[in-house]
Amino acid sequence: MKYVLVDRNTDNIMKTVELTSNIGITGAKTYFLGIENLPLKEFNQLWKVMTKKEYDLNQEGYQRKPSSHPRSIEWWKEETSNLDIERE
Repeated sequence: MKYVLVDRNTDNIMKTVELTSNIGITGAKTYFLGIENLPLKEFNQLWKVMTKKEYDLNQEGYQRKPSSHPRSIEWWKEETSNLDIERE
């Protein structure tokens, strides 16, 4: 499984590593901690460790337009001719 070291300030991937799937986030964090050679507290202030899949999902969520985007709140304009309203 791929794990990434992400800069907390910019949300950019700084390093990527492929590790066995059973190592988990804790093992990946230990790996990156050894590479960066920083105290744990300082490491946690600077970096996040996550799976590449989790990172990609987060980025996709940030790029998606909100549901309140003007196009999505004007659905009724397209449907006004086929309303199921009884007329008297």
